[in-house]
Amino acid sequence: MTSSALDPARRKARLAGHLFVLAFFGVWILYSSVVESYVMPGPWLVFSRLGLMFTDVHEVGHMFYSFAHIIVSVAISFVLGSALAFIAHYLGTFELMVHGRLSPFLNSFSGIGWTFLAIIWFGISDITVIFVISMVLIPFAIINMREALVNLDQERIEMSVSFTRSGWRRFRLVILPSLYPFIFATIRISFGVAWKVALTAELFGGNTGLGYMLNLARQDFDMPLVIAVIVVIIAFVYSTDRWIFMPVQAHLARHHVSN
Repeated sequence: MTSSALDPARRKARLAGHLFVLAFFGVWILYSSVVESYVMPGPWLVFSRLGLMFTDVHEVGHMFYSFAHIIVSVAISFVLGSALAFIAHYLGTFELMVHGRLSPFLNSFSGIGWTFLAIIWFGISDITVIFVISMVLIPFAIINMREALVNLDQERIEMSVSFTRSGWRRFRLVILPSLYPFIFATIRISFGVAWKVALTAELFGGNTGLGYMLNLARQDFDMPLVIAVIVVIIAFVYSTDRWIFMPVQAHLARHHVSN
């Protein structure tokens, strides 16, 4: 199908998307006009409170704390999950332990459960938040990296043996580049899931972050702040995915196919 044939379909899709946004704001305005502001504030109240968030040093600080929680947790979970996947793949003795025992357990245990345990172990702290997010994300890393290792091009690896005997060079020049799409997919999935977990962890077990701000807003019945925090999270996650993750994934896909 030619690009000219796709243009009408794309225009219709964009029009549908814009109409959905307009309908959403229309319903929001209508509902906020018939209920009290502490139940559902109107868009102008929310955007006004959103502007105040970015002028308050403490509230901006809470945003950065949440970003730090996410980044640290994604890094920790990726390193630990990848290490476990590599151990299970290259040391068959541990395959059942990792994929048959540890991964199903971590994948089935809820974030709320980890939050309660972490509060008992570490108290109300940043460590609790990072621990909870990391424990929820580790099975995502294990599963994705397992698939990456299983789908390695064995013919390419065998061919690389004829060029060098160094295992490190084969890993660095052949195996690792083949894993790039899976590595990126793991980080991208983990980043999205981490925000969902972070709010719960910060709400119950943190003393910093956007989840902590939600807890304070709930106690004060400050619904404009509650909605403003939600808007900040949605905007940040969407912008990161749209302007960072999608271009990088497209580049990796083209590079992987060309190889």
